[in-house]
Amino acid sequence: MANELYTRTNQKIYFAGLSLEALGRAEQGKEMNAIALTQAGREAALFHLYGALLGLCHEIAGYYRLPQAGALRAELIMTRDVLESMAIPELAELVEMTQSPDSWIARLLKAHADMFQPPRVPHVPKGDVTQPLIVAISLEDDEPKPLSREELESWRQELKKLALRFREGLNEC
Repeated sequence: MANELYTRTNQKIYFAGLSLEALGRAEQGKEMNAIALTQAGREAALFHLYGALLGLCHEIAGYYRLPQAGALRAELIMTRDVLESMAIPELAELVEMTQSPDSWIARLLKAHADMFQPPRVPHVPKGDVTQPLIVAISLEDDEPKPLSREELESWRQELKKLALRFREGLNEC
C-alpha cells in the first residue's frame, strides 16, 4: 500500500496542513523572525499543495495508463492535448478548472509559478520637464497581496474533496 499513487497525494495534503499550522504560529508574530517564518510557511504550504495536485494528476494518469503518468509538472498532464488523446472525465474537469482564471486550481498554479519569479524592482518613471509638477498618483499598492492562510487552507480542503471524489469514480470499475 505504501507504493500506491494516492499515498503521495495524501502525504502532500498532510504536509500542506503542517505548513499551514506553522504559518498560523508565525503569523502570531511572537518570534523575532516572524516575517521570514510567515513567508517560509506560506511558500512551504504552496509547494506542498502543488505537489498534492501533481500527485492527483499522477493518480489519474496512472489509472488510465497515460504516457504522461511520470510527468514532473502538473501542467504537462492537465492539457487539452492529453485530454484529446483519451476522454477522461476527471482530467476534463481539471483542464476546465485550469483554464478558468478564477478557479482555485488556476490561482494555485499561478501562485506556484510566481514563487519562481525573480524579485522585481518597482518601476519609477523618470521625470519629464514637459509634464506638470503636480501629478495624480494612486495609493494602491502595485504589489500583489500575499496569499492568506485562509485561502491556502481553502485550496487544501478543495483538493482533499476533489481527490476523494475522483477516487470514488476511479474505483468503480
